[in-house]
Amino acid sequence: MADKLGIIALESAIKSGQKVDKILESWRGKSFLIPCECPRFNSGEGKGIIKESVRDKDIYIMVDVCNNSLTYKMDSSLNRMSPDDNYQDLKRIIAACNGKASRITVIMPFLYESRQHRKTMRESLDCAVMLQELEAMGVHDIVTFDAHDPRMQNVVPLKGIENVSPALQFTQGLFTEYEDLKIDGEHLMFIAPDEGATERVVFLASLFGVNIGMFYKRRDYTTIVNGSNPIIAHDFCGGSVEGMDVIVVDDMIDSGGSMLDVARQLKDRGAKRIFVFATFGLFSRGFEKFDKAYENGDFDRIFTTNLIYQKEEMLSREYYFSINMERYIAAIIDTMNKGGSMSKLTKPAQRIKATVEKYKKMTE
Repeated sequence: MADKLGIIALESAIKSGQKVDKILESWRGKSFLIPCECPRFNSGEGKGIIKESVRDKDIYIMVDVCNNSLTYKMDSSLNRMSPDDNYQDLKRIIAACNGKASRITVIMPFLYESRQHRKTMRESLDCAVMLQELEAMGVHDIVTFDAHDPRMQNVVPLKGIENVSPALQFTQGLFTEYEDLKIDGEHLMFIAPDEGATERVVFLASLFGVNIGMFYKRRDYTTIVNGSNPIIAHDFCGGSVEGMDVIVVDDMIDSGGSMLDVARQLKDRGAKRIFVFATFGLFSRGFEKFDKAYENGDFDRIFTTNLIYQKEEMLSREYYFSINMERYIAAIIDTMNKGGSMSKLTKPAQRIKATVEKYKKMTE
């Protein structure tokens, strides 16, 4: 299939798709980008159009369901694209392939509806429905990053779901920015801001050879606000962080309230520097409280990836560091297209450990 590769980037992911294609072109000597569009009727309804043949090709469709910077007209008014709109356009492009492609892989960094991954009352299970829809439409594989709950792959056990960890890129980014870290149990600790982040933290802490701490969210289970039980407090479980650098790891920053509360508590406990790793930076309620927290010294740096749309005001912040993932996406496409093993790309433990050891030798 190596000579029949095709990349389709929806408007939500077109900039990233073009950069990934340029990287692949530098490796293989040709472009693989297939143009597409999803125009809208005045009613707001749309359709998917692919502008080149996909017959017998190994197709990779890139979509960013979180890109809300796009708009479309309905009744002469502008509507912002929601995750639902971006997902619907993905289905339109899959449908436009008309079953002609030999294989379809969807690259969806933020797994659509992954936050609605379980039932706690009479409610929909949207992520599972989405996965079954894509399976029914003929999608062979889904590539996502740091899924909110990786167990969602159990919904479609006979299809491939590659849940990729960006832990290597976070490690490289941290080491590039800071040359004075002491990587041992007395100077560094990884922190899980809640129970759901524990697996990510254990993975990284094991490779760094340091300890972990964890916060758990104490909730009011007698009340429901916006579909969930409100958080009363974040309680800490772990050893002393006095005088230590700490790295808080999570899959996303949404409004940021929980992350900033965790950072404030760590600072109150005597933490030296506080770094935040979050795969997806949504920052859904702006940056004012982050700016104030940074001015107060509650944290030192926030690292998130460019896997989803990044707001311009975020990129301008002194405390923000963007982790570029486009070369890694190109490597994933190249490997899958050639039928290679994905294990070293989805969870690159050996490369992370080697990077840590190299840094320790350089800073001794």
